[in-house]
Amino acid sequence: CGTQKCGCGKGFLTSPGVFLLQMGWGDLGAFGEPSKETPNLDQMAAEGMLFLDFYTANPLCSPSRAALLTGRLPVRNGFYTTNGHARNAYTPQDIVGGIPDSELLLPELLKKAGYTNKIIGKWHLGHRPQFHPLRHGFDEWFGSPNCHFGPYDNRERPNIPVYRDWDMVGRYYEDFKIDLKTGEANLTQLYLQEALDFISKQQASQQPFFLYWAIDATHAPVYASKQFLGTSQRGLYGDAVREIDDSIGKILKHLQQLGISENTFVFFTSDNGAALISAPKQGGSNGPFLCGKQTTFEGGMREPAIAWWPGHIPAGGVSHQLGSVMDLFSTSLSLAGLQPPSDRQIDGIDLLPVILQGKLIDRPIFYYRGNELMAVRAGLYKAHYWTWSNSWEEHDKGIDFCPGQSVAGVTTHTQEEHTYLPLLFHLGRDPGEKYPLSFASEEYQRAVEHISELVQQHKATLVPGQPQLNVCDQAVMNWSPPGCEKLGKCLKAPESNPKKCSWPH
Repeated sequence: CGTQKCGCGKGFLTSPGVFLLQMGWGDLGAFGEPSKETPNLDQMAAEGMLFLDFYTANPLCSPSRAALLTGRLPVRNGFYTTNGHARNAYTPQDIVGGIPDSELLLPELLKKAGYTNKIIGKWHLGHRPQFHPLRHGFDEWFGSPNCHFGPYDNRERPNIPVYRDWDMVGRYYEDFKIDLKTGEANLTQLYLQEALDFISKQQASQQPFFLYWAIDATHAPVYASKQFLGTSQRGLYGDAVREIDDSIGKILKHLQQLGISENTFVFFTSDNGAALISAPKQGGSNGPFLCGKQTTFEGGMREPAIAWWPGHIPAGGVSHQLGSVMDLFSTSLSLAGLQPPSDRQIDGIDLLPVILQGKLIDRPIFYYRGNELMAVRAGLYKAHYWTWSNSWEEHDKGIDFCPGQSVAGVTTHTQEEHTYLPLLFHLGRDPGEKYPLSFASEEYQRAVEHISELVQQHKATLVPGQPQLNVCDQAVMNWSPPGCEKLGKCLKAPESNPKKCSWPH
């Protein structure tokens, strides 16, 4: 039961739900956060399976979300830049590119099995009309195409729109308030109610569903609802985490009350490590790991992850399977009785044997930054082929992705190549990546030889996609999104002036 239509109570196809947030590995009590302010996520872990070695596909938001929904590395699906070596890039509102039509997204494939699909929160895969989520398999959307940076002045840069399905229903900071002084915003409560209503509707119609709950309250500028402000020992960031935890608890309880929890596979994870540049006031915790968001050190790539499926996943499970957000693509298809596309390279694996049978699947983890393979993990070994945190120029401006964690020769501020003699770490003995193994040791030689073979096999299958994050143009920003005329919120766009995007990190 779980991979085909079956007689588990309602006769549903199993419905996958994914919670994707920006939180660090160390932000949950179940992962060791000492204030223990995530009781619902901790309970989810106690009732399900905790993944201790789970990774994003990129240390930045847009590429990792594209990877989750396509099951493919960003360098394959086009969510990278060639404007500078190993640069991180994402989808601000002046980006010209977005998710290509040639990519097959998870909701597009699930529709073949009769699923209804909804995204709640941040899309971040391109905001121009051809990239709209309802053109790529989703049936419903409530949320924004870009992050809630701002507020903007609506002259040089427009405020970000919020959509309901095809049309905008307002803009951040105008119709959807975010108080930058207090951090108060009601958005998480709106996103929670959207989820509860969607689940109720699908249960009433006996319709299998895919819910992608991708809220952004923990992304700076951090926000929380009034009732959660000032309730955490961790400041405003902690307030936001507490509200997210409370919301997830209510969603799981709702599934149970509707009697469909045994037909609903739920997965919680993050799109990148906690952003330490906004620490300590608005930054999370990456636990024992090095650095944070933007880097391919463990703190930027290893994520909290919990699988929950009552009646199927044994309670209290802990897995050391090397997992990836891309596995949610293959696993969700498996739950629906579908096969992944055979006409392209899929990087995600089906985790059901891991989750249901306790198996361990041997596979590597590839750490990309832009167009460069920075590191590879195999087993407990991680080899760095390139190291770079950020440039001295940016660092001297106060931009620090590794505050208080400088490791000589590792957290470099110039791009350092180690192709011929990779820096090798044993993550079991040294999760903080502080002590590279000796080049002369037998252990080093044996591990690097194995990883080098994996890299050669990987590169032999690598066909890079057309880079989507190279060109920016102010004229394509959110000046006049669909529906703006009904609200009187259309703005005049400047003349088109496409240019290469500048990516400093």
